[in-house]
Amino acid sequence: MRLIQTLKNIWKIEDLRKRITITFLFILVYRFGCYVVLPGINPDDLDALRNFTNSGLMQLLDMFSGGAFSQASIFALGIMPYITASIVIQLLGMVMPQFQKMQREGESGRMKLNQYTRYLTVLILLVQAPAYLVNLQYQVNSAGGNAHFGFLSMLFLTIVLTAGAMFIMWLGEKITDKGIGNGISMIILVGIIARFPGALVQEFTGRLTASQGGLVMFLIEIIILFAVTAGAVMLVQGTRKVPVQYAKRIVGNRQYGGARQYIPLKVNAANVMPIIFAQALMFIPITLAGFGAKQDAPGFIGSLARTFGDMNGLWYNVVYFLMIVAFTYFYTAITVRPTQMAEEMKKNSGFIPGIKPGKKTADYIDSIMSRITLPGSIFLGIVAILPAFARYFGVNQSFAQFFGGTSLLIIVGVVLDTLQQIETHLTMHHYDGLMKSGKIKGRTGLNG
Repeated sequence: MRLIQTLKNIWKIEDLRKRITITFLFILVYRFGCYVVLPGINPDDLDALRNFTNSGLMQLLDMFSGGAFSQASIFALGIMPYITASIVIQLLGMVMPQFQKMQREGESGRMKLNQYTRYLTVLILLVQAPAYLVNLQYQVNSAGGNAHFGFLSMLFLTIVLTAGAMFIMWLGEKITDKGIGNGISMIILVGIIARFPGALVQEFTGRLTASQGGLVMFLIEIIILFAVTAGAVMLVQGTRKVPVQYAKRIVGNRQYGGARQYIPLKVNAANVMPIIFAQALMFIPITLAGFGAKQDAPGFIGSLARTFGDMNGLWYNVVYFLMIVAFTYFYTAITVRPTQMAEEMKKNSGFIPGIKPGKKTADYIDSIMSRITLPGSIFLGIVAILPAFARYFGVNQSFAQFFGGTSLLIIVGVVLDTLQQIETHLTMHHYDGLMKSGKIKGRTGLNG
């Protein structure tokens, strides 16, 4: 009954209703585009490509693109090139004074950085598109099909793939501006959720035909999946509260301050962004190998693709884990600014009991963030590599992706953030929130 009333309240708010409708329509356009095959490609010749993306890292790449990769769609390259470009620009912001200056310029600086990100995205796409076409030609011809791309065909299809990926980026930006928010993360979420029903059915039928375990093993898997999901929610929402005492100030006839408040420092301030960043970089070796077409080739590139193309391999998971830990510290450093927080407290006559205002406060906050980020990053890394352990115990590759890993954490993070956005609109219009008590804690997404 409460759910029905909440849905009615959502529909009553015109602005929220409009934003949800716009988001739904943009997502519908994206899903439709995932099934528009590249010009000159016979859909009947794509069986080999679909089989190629049924396992390993290529399956995850296909999941991120919402199935467009295996469909040889105009959206085949998905949103990952934009995320890779965002990583590079943010890294440059850490080391290059010119980019650091733009970060401090507020809205104008952000617009410049977004423009540079788009330019870099195009450059990445101009590399990835020919690599994808080489793999497409290889897979189609190996299955007895006929796909031969000359220079002009390669150039034309490269432009089509680049335009498709840039259109997805535009859709993400519009969902952020006109829709419910976090458009880029929402597009990734939709692609992942689209694969879940098929993976669930595949695992269910597989367990029913298995010689041991059967339905009991499937139920145990579902229980473990719920437990891991609960752990992921706790990871996203976990906080450490730092008390702040505000001194009394009298302005005119009013008194300000004098009460104790708390700064909620998140255990995992970076949320799911380290997962997305690390995964984008893990796609680089397989891209250099022509998305697998040259994976058997001798030399450094072939060896690199073979090593990091196996999601269940030791080196893949070790490097992936370490990258997540490193990116957690990196993203926390650029999102949590202890110096700025200390200055804001000082301006508002606030202080942490027992700590001097100013630099001492900034150092204290920084030390707390360092201590709570370490266990948060390790737990995030463990959850990310859980699919490899699931595969070890015989879980189907498609379904194993939802036992932690990139898929589960993105779903949890984006869903919580979307619910928080909706709850904010409800409370602003004096309606009850989505929860009976407390508030939903979201996460910071990759805004398009």
